[in-house]
Amino acid sequence: MIFYGTIVYTCELEEIIFLVLLLSSILLMLQIYNTLQRKKEPFQPIHPKKVSMYVCGMTVYDYCHIGHARVMIVFDMVVRWLRASDYEVTYVRNITDIDDKIIKRAVENKESIASLTQRFIDAMHEDGDALGVLRPDHEPRATHYIDHMQTMISGLIDKQLAYQAGSGDVMYSVRDFPNYGQLSGKTLDDLEEGNRVIIAGDKKDPLDFVLWKSAKEDEPADTRWESKWGEGRPGWHIECSAMACELLGKNFDIHGGGADLQFPHHENEIAQSEGVHREFDQEGQSNDPRFVNYWMHNGHVRVNNEKMSKSLGNFFVIRDVLARYDAEVIRFFILRAHYRSPVNYSDATLDEAAQGLERLYVALKDYQPTATDSPHATAVEQFTDAMNDDFNTPEAIAVLFGLSTEANKARQHNDMQLYQQLAHTLKHLGGHLGLLKRTTQDYLQSGHLQIDEQAIEALIQERQLAKTNKDFAASDRIRKELLEKGIVLEDHPQGKTSWRKN
Repeated sequence: MIFYGTIVYTCELEEIIFLVLLLSSILLMLQIYNTLQRKKEPFQPIHPKKVSMYVCGMTVYDYCHIGHARVMIVFDMVVRWLRASDYEVTYVRNITDIDDKIIKRAVENKESIASLTQRFIDAMHEDGDALGVLRPDHEPRATHYIDHMQTMISGLIDKQLAYQAGSGDVMYSVRDFPNYGQLSGKTLDDLEEGNRVIIAGDKKDPLDFVLWKSAKEDEPADTRWESKWGEGRPGWHIECSAMACELLGKNFDIHGGGADLQFPHHENEIAQSEGVHREFDQEGQSNDPRFVNYWMHNGHVRVNNEKMSKSLGNFFVIRDVLARYDAEVIRFFILRAHYRSPVNYSDATLDEAAQGLERLYVALKDYQPTATDSPHATAVEQFTDAMNDDFNTPEAIAVLFGLSTEANKARQHNDMQLYQQLAHTLKHLGGHLGLLKRTTQDYLQSGHLQIDEQAIEALIQERQLAKTNKDFAASDRIRKELLEKGIVLEDHPQGKTSWRKN
């Protein structure tokens, strides 16, 4: 490892210095757990210093819940770190704006598909922005790529990997695609055992899945498109294949999503995309590039050790949680766990996250950015090593806590030069995770107040006057009154008093 001493530099060079420290070990060290290979692998992008990444986004028929927040935050973290590591990232996260759930909700609400989906797209953006999630470079909507889907389906039919069933639906012929089950590890025999169902509508095999759904008479006009197979709409799986291939090409670097999408959604994406774009020999081998080189899946959010989902009715809508917790606390709660691990949601775990985040912010309370601030090289290396180890945010956050502890010690010993260096490094590294963007005062005073700031300051002045007059009973009464409204007063030397939310 390379160690760097204290470096003095101008404000304009700050990002360059941090980049030099990061790049000292980053380009050949990044390891990503590849679900396809079931192991960590060195990350080698298709094109040097460029990364193409597709993440399965939301189906917009309702407000996003905390499970969706985890997907947004996890892959936002991945993008931030890749860019901090000097990669040029093209990030695509799609929107599913046509499917059975959307149609059902629109019919129930007596509104158009476009009206329903736009309303929840706007809400999704509001939630993501509040959580500090950067907008993707491309956010394709499925309904804008119908022609691309139809072209892909035609190609699969031409290669005898798809057929039109008697029901009018166009189906994918799973048994005709080599190596189906490679991502999930499921064999055709295993899948057949779990799919002993009656085959309806001339479907050839219970494992076959729909590419194009034939329109039903009672479905609204805005749920169907013309095609050579009759009026209908795309199946869910073909949507992502078409959008990903159109925006990123037949072969790209990273495909991400929740663990629940590994099968059947992502497995079917591989079958569709490779089925139409790769040529296989009789042994199922191909010299053509894979659809995706690295598959990443984040773990579930659980409630009482049960997966959070709308179908189970145990989900928590992001905006409801934001009404009770600071957005950065939610982000910190999600990043404290490794992205592949499940996390258990509760008030207790969010309260614990709030306490941890406050500890980091308190360590920064005396930090004043200057042109001569310099990074702490050892901490940068430790943070870099953690993030390069499959985006190990728990270890990276441990580095932040170590910096906060040392910064507090330096301040106690009145070593302000060391304090500035440690606090500067803490704030900058936290920024790579989308954390510690505010001042300590802004963070501690943020959130929903039971009393406005002007009234708080007036009571602080009244309390100060009472203390000057040695009316300690009045001083204690004001402190207690503010505490009951969720405001904590902190007295400092020279008679200064600050406040924060409890």
